[in-house]
Amino acid sequence: MPCERKPMRYGHSEGHTEVCFDDTGKFMVTCGNDGDVRIWENLDDDPRFINVGEKTYSLAVKNKKLVTATSNNTVQVHTFPDGDPDGILTRFTTNATHVTFNTSGYRVAAGSSDFLIKVVDVSDSSQQKTLRGHEAPVLSVTFDPKDEFLASASCDGSVIVWNIEEQSQVISWPLLQKTNDVSNAKSICRLAWQPRTAKFLAVPVDTRVHLYKRGSWDHVSTLSDDLPTQPINVTAWSPCGQFLAAASVAGFITVWDIESKLCVERQKHEKGFTVCSLAWHPSGSQIAYTDTEGHLGLLESFSPSISKTTMPKVTAEKEEKGYEALFDDDDDDHVMDEGWSDANSPSKKAAIGINKDEDDDDDDFIIPATGRVKNRGAVLDDENSLDSGSLKLGQAKFDGDDDDADSAMMNAATMPATLKPIYDGPQPTPPQKAFQPGSTPIHLTHRFMMWNSVGTVRGYNDEQDNAIDVEFHDTAVHHAMHLTNTLGHTMTDISQEAVLLACPSTDELASKLHCLHFSSWDTNKEWMVDLPKGEDARALCLGQGWAAVATSTLMVRLFSIGGVQREIFSLPGAVVCMAGHGEQLLIVYHRGTGFDGEQALGVQLLQFGRKRKQIINGEPLPISPKSYLCWLGFTAEGTPCYVDSEGVVRMLNRSLGFTWTPVCNTRDTCKSKSDHYWVVGVHENPQQLRCIPCKGSRYPPTLPRPAVAILPFKLPLCQTTTEKGQMEEQFWRSVLFHNHYNFLSSSGYEVDDVGQNRSQKEQQELLMKMFALSCKLEREFRCIELAELMTQNVVTLAIRYASRSRRMVLAQRLSEIALEKASQNQDDEQEEEEETENSEIRRTSLGSNQAVVKENSHHRQVQESKPDQELEEQEEEQELEYEDEAEAPKRVNPFAKVPGSPSKQAPPLSGKGGRSNPFKVLGSGKSSTLSCQPRVANILDNMTSGRKSAPLGASAGKSNKSTILKPLPPRAKTKAQSTLLQMTGGKTVVKKTQENIEVGDGQQKQENLPTAPSPADNSETKRPKTGFQLWLEENRKNIIADNPDLEETDIIKEAMGLFRNLTAEERLAWTERAKGPAGIVDPKKRKRTEANEGVENEIVETVADENNAKKKKALDPSSKLSAFAFNKN
Repeated sequence: MPCERKPMRYGHSEGHTEVCFDDTGKFMVTCGNDGDVRIWENLDDDPRFINVGEKTYSLAVKNKKLVTATSNNTVQVHTFPDGDPDGILTRFTTNATHVTFNTSGYRVAAGSSDFLIKVVDVSDSSQQKTLRGHEAPVLSVTFDPKDEFLASASCDGSVIVWNIEEQSQVISWPLLQKTNDVSNAKSICRLAWQPRTAKFLAVPVDTRVHLYKRGSWDHVSTLSDDLPTQPINVTAWSPCGQFLAAASVAGFITVWDIESKLCVERQKHEKGFTVCSLAWHPSGSQIAYTDTEGHLGLLESFSPSISKTTMPKVTAEKEEKGYEALFDDDDDDHVMDEGWSDANSPSKKAAIGINKDEDDDDDDFIIPATGRVKNRGAVLDDENSLDSGSLKLGQAKFDGDDDDADSAMMNAATMPATLKPIYDGPQPTPPQKAFQPGSTPIHLTHRFMMWNSVGTVRGYNDEQDNAIDVEFHDTAVHHAMHLTNTLGHTMTDISQEAVLLACPSTDELASKLHCLHFSSWDTNKEWMVDLPKGEDARALCLGQGWAAVATSTLMVRLFSIGGVQREIFSLPGAVVCMAGHGEQLLIVYHRGTGFDGEQALGVQLLQFGRKRKQIINGEPLPISPKSYLCWLGFTAEGTPCYVDSEGVVRMLNRSLGFTWTPVCNTRDTCKSKSDHYWVVGVHENPQQLRCIPCKGSRYPPTLPRPAVAILPFKLPLCQTTTEKGQMEEQFWRSVLFHNHYNFLSSSGYEVDDVGQNRSQKEQQELLMKMFALSCKLEREFRCIELAELMTQNVVTLAIRYASRSRRMVLAQRLSEIALEKASQNQDDEQEEEEETENSEIRRTSLGSNQAVVKENSHHRQVQESKPDQELEEQEEEQELEYEDEAEAPKRVNPFAKVPGSPSKQAPPLSGKGGRSNPFKVLGSGKSSTLSCQPRVANILDNMTSGRKSAPLGASAGKSNKSTILKPLPPRAKTKAQSTLLQMTGGKTVVKKTQENIEVGDGQQKQENLPTAPSPADNSETKRPKTGFQLWLEENRKNIIADNPDLEETDIIKEAMGLFRNLTAEERLAWTERAKGPAGIVDPKKRKRTEANEGVENEIVETVADENNAKKKKALDPSSKLSAFAFNKN
């Protein structure tokens, strides 16, 4: 098939140019960037032209209609060949990229940069069908010859087959390189459907052409050739459907015989320009092509061999001559004879048989003497085709007439179809290629090689320059750098210490790792390492003082930041990407083959430092269905996170067994399906997702410099539109985003105590709000669940809220929870003290042991005859002494001031800190009277300020008696009204008109108190009677006489009301009267009384009487919560 290449003609201005033939083959029609459509009768003659717009992107001719896609976002119709305007067929929001007719010519399909495909009737443009589903501009469209399906390719990397009538996707293949625009695409990917039979769909994928079978949509074959080293741009079928032509970006034109899959023609563009359009003459004898410079070329004298269904029988001599000319330059002479000797070759035997019997009737199976088979269907993965030479060999086995032979050969041809197994299960997914997080695709001439929280690295690779620009967000780290990219670096990472670059290997040079250590204090700030031969860098990252590179040999190599080689370890699969932060290294790799569009990814998380450990070891990385990984990195606080192609951001939850929690979906904020967000950084405090909005693409342009947007985080909880759902989402998001405090503190980093306290306060506020909402909804069980998450102080507030809401059962259950939390806090405090003491003892023991070892070694040198038993006895005695010293602090409080008085640890109070200070020295030689025994009394005993604790000995000594409510004296109310959460410090805010009240008989209280360990304790415990107590003693009989049925608590309530009704002068007189006989008051109490002058102290005590049957109801919530249940005027 030698063809003649005619000299090319200039047709249009520089840019994308297309060509096609009309139905008759009389005219060639071209269009280009100049907006003209030129009609050529002969390549040697000048064409005539029609101006259809400013620019023309595509055209198609059928049934004397010319359809063009122009720059005014329309698809126009003109008459052909006259060129008269015939209206606008359809419109898009952006320019159409490709138009094509169906086989009959009554429909036109057009793809556009707005991601839509429209199928329009030529006679009635109102009859339109719109196909939606692509996420990037459409590259090409092609009709199924049977007019049932339509295939399209897009910049989103997918090739989709559509059902036209149902307007639905039949199948989608992720085959192409993703890009953001047609102008940046490596290939315009012109699809082509085999004419007539519509059996195969040809899809150019990189340097090969994939063939997909119609109906099953299986990938049945791949056509390739050694010459094309650049991606194939366009494909076109011959009118007979037997040959497929393809043209590459480098200017190579290749023609394959579809049955044999052999290349039958190779041509190269005379100047090596990109061929962007191909068209066959209706007769199949010519191929017209255009390039990106606006030139038109023609291949003539194409003489393909036509099958027997289209041509009459030919003689053996003519057929032999035609194939000799066709395959003179082909080296694949023995493709059919592989594994056979020349004597036993089926093709050779068939040729000999034909030469011996030229008059045989079966001329359909003529095979030339060269051994080249006319029908090479045995190579094609087609169950309906069979090698004609093999059929000729089998013909001798059948005796009879020609009909018998024909029927026998038909049975032989159909046998493979019944024996060949058909797989109808899940299809494997092509594995995702390795990429560098924060970079744009490598095929772009201007691209971001890295964008992270430190700076940006931009790469330029065009005809004018091949360089790398490094810029830092904070110029105090380092000034901007301009690097000449002579080695062809394709990946990089940047940190506050260095810039790391890597380049792939070539035939002459090995893959190199290049580091610019700009933070080094010496003069040599660069180092370079050559990787071993056959090993290429696939991914790299930088950490604090180290660098890592993953290679094509499934290895990870670690280096120090100064260039010292460190550990090497292997990966279970091919690396996808890596990220580093501080002492952490995060690696994602392929752990297996995914199916049905899923990627099977694994993740490893390693932590360096003093104790090197593997936090996550090969766990599967969860991503959205049928998606792939887009970004991987760490938050600014050091928490691993990643983003998939569906826009879902996931973060590692260390507190939940190192699971991954989705925290945001960027697609929720996109206005259109074509919009995306390109993530560049994640911050936990404040909660910010920093990304670049990309309108109509997945990647941002380098110029102008894109602006960074900030997106909020939102956990995908249920019913987030309700008040309950919103508060739940805020609480758990706060918990998740403040887990890094625990990680940083455990790793030895300083922690922002202010920020940590603020986060805890925020969480407790949300819990209290949810508690109040549950109370309003009468969900008391839910209130208990929320109380389990609260701290002790906030549980106290919840008790107060429940009591004021008249929910006594809930308040009682909450008091039990508060008791558990108080006991737990006390245990935790004791454990912390024990750990501190043990660590000090261990350090002391270590020093003493070292001294003993030295002394023993000295004795061995001086007295070699000393028995070993004596030495062992001495060591045992020393160990016993250390144990005694370790146990001593647990029994005696070393911080007590009074000698001989046993220490008693204070239980946690509801003060600001939540715990009392065990190191606080009590003034005037006083020791604490707080008992370390577990409290049995209700938590309401301690619901007030922890500024000064009430004596607890009475409740501890009378655990089986009625509970004593003893709120401590509150401070005066300020002008600013205190909020509910400001009460967490335990400060009880009461009205200024309330008085200091104490319930019960003071003498009984003193009698029930246990013996004080020292006089200081007695001075702390004894208190003067208040004015209310004196008034109550004198008026008790009158109150009982007026109300004989009242219980003790009701008597106290009545007395409070009567005492409150007294005038201020009378109450003050009773108070002064109470102070008089009390004698000398402790100086500390005098200061407190003076500080609270003018503020009435309220102390309520319920007196317990073991012999009184009425007091057996001590656990009644109404008695416990009486201080909060009555109405305070």
